[in-house]
Amino acid sequence: MKIPQLLIKPFLVTILFIINGGFICLANASNRTIDPPKSKLISFKIKLKSAEKVKIETAALKFNKHLAYSFTLDDGYRSAYLTAFPLLNGGKISPKNINEWKNDQGGDGTNSKGLFYTDGLGNKIPFKLGLAINGATIGDFSAYRGHLSWAEVKEMYDVGWDILNHGFHHATKHGTNFLNEVTENTTSIKQNLGFTMSQFVVPGGESDPGYQLEYERDALANGAFSVASYAGYGPVINVKEKVNLDKMIYARTFVQSSKDTIGFKTMDRFLATFDSVAKLPNPVWYNEFTHGVGNGNLWNLSVRFPDFKYYMKAIANKYGSKGNDSIWMAPWQEVYEYIWLRDRVKINYEQKGKEVEVTIQLPEIPETFRYRTISLTIDTASKFEIESKESDFTISNNGNTTHKLINLQFNP
Repeated sequence: MKIPQLLIKPFLVTILFIINGGFICLANASNRTIDPPKSKLISFKIKLKSAEKVKIETAALKFNKHLAYSFTLDDGYRSAYLTAFPLLNGGKISPKNINEWKNDQGGDGTNSKGLFYTDGLGNKIPFKLGLAINGATIGDFSAYRGHLSWAEVKEMYDVGWDILNHGFHHATKHGTNFLNEVTENTTSIKQNLGFTMSQFVVPGGESDPGYQLEYERDALANGAFSVASYAGYGPVINVKEKVNLDKMIYARTFVQSSKDTIGFKTMDRFLATFDSVAKLPNPVWYNEFTHGVGNGNLWNLSVRFPDFKYYMKAIANKYGSKGNDSIWMAPWQEVYEYIWLRDRVKINYEQKGKEVEVTIQLPEIPETFRYRTISLTIDTASKFEIESKESDFTISNNGNTTHKLINLQFNP
C-alpha cells in the first residue's frame, strides 16, 4: 500500500549570537509573527554539571515520540464505553451485551490491565481515543441503549478521551440544515458537559453529492479548527517541519472487520500498513477511524471486539511501553493542539558556563484549546537540574538519567 505524505517546507532560521562569553540561540523560529501584546513570556534555568554547550529545540511530537497515532470512534456507540475504554484504560470489559438493535456491543468479559506508552520520563500513560458524537442520540434511555449516556461520555472525557463534533442528529439527507447540525451539537455538548468542541467529523450516510463540502464550510466557519472528511490530507502527515493546520480538511481512513470471522488476517493487513507508517524516517501523525467495537460488526462498518483487542494489543506490545515506546497514542484534538502550539512558540536560550537561561514566548492560545503542552529536546552529555520560580507552568525532565527531554505544561 502506498502511503501518501503531506510535505510542507517551512521557512525556518536558527540565529546564533556570541554575547559576553556565552551564547544565545533562537530555536525553531519561523516567519510567522506573534503579536507581542497577546504573547506571554515564561522562563526557567537549567543547571548543568559541566559547561559543554547545549542545544535545545521543540520536539516534533509530544514526549519526543516518533509516531502520533489517533483513533476515533464515530457515532457515540456504547461499545466505546463497554469494551474499548476498559481495554485501553484498564478495567472490567463487558461480557455479551445485546442492544436495542439486537447487536452485541459487549466484549469478552475479561479484566484488562490497560495499554500504555510513556511520557519519555518513565511514567505510563494509557492509550486514549477520540469520540465523534451526536448530542441528540446521547441519553439514559435504557440498559439496552445503543448509544452512550452523558455520564459515560463524561467519564471518558475526564481521563483524557476527546469529544469531537459529529453533527447533532447525524443528518446527511436532502434538506439537512448543515449549519444547525454543527451549532446545535456544539450547544448540546456545552450544556451537558461544560466545554466547547473544536474539531469536526463529517457524518456519513445517504446524501446528496457534495454534502460534505457544506459540512466542512459550516464547521470551519463556526468554531472548528479542522474537519475529518472524505478527501484531504492524510492518512499520514509528516510533522518534522511546520504543518499547515489552517482550516485543515483530513481524509478519514476506516478500519473494519471482514465478514470472515476466522483468524485475524484482516487485522494483520491493517497492522502491516501500520508498521510501514511506523518505519517512516520522519516523525509522523497517523489517523484511523471506525464505528462500533463490540462483538457484533455493527452496520458492517465496525471492528469486532476480538479484532479490536488483537489490533490494539499488537500495537501496544510493539510500539508502547512494552515495546520500543515510540508511539504517542492520543486523540485527534490533542495532537492537533500540540502541533499548533509547537509551530508558534519561540524558544530562546542563553548559556553562560554551567547555567542556561531559557525563555519561551507563547502565542495567544484559543480559549477552546484543551491542551497547552510542549516537549523540548536538549542535546547535552551533562546531567542537569531545572530551577524555576514561576507558577504559570509545570515542568518535568530526565536530567539525572538520560538528560535529553523536558516536558512543559502551561496553565490556562
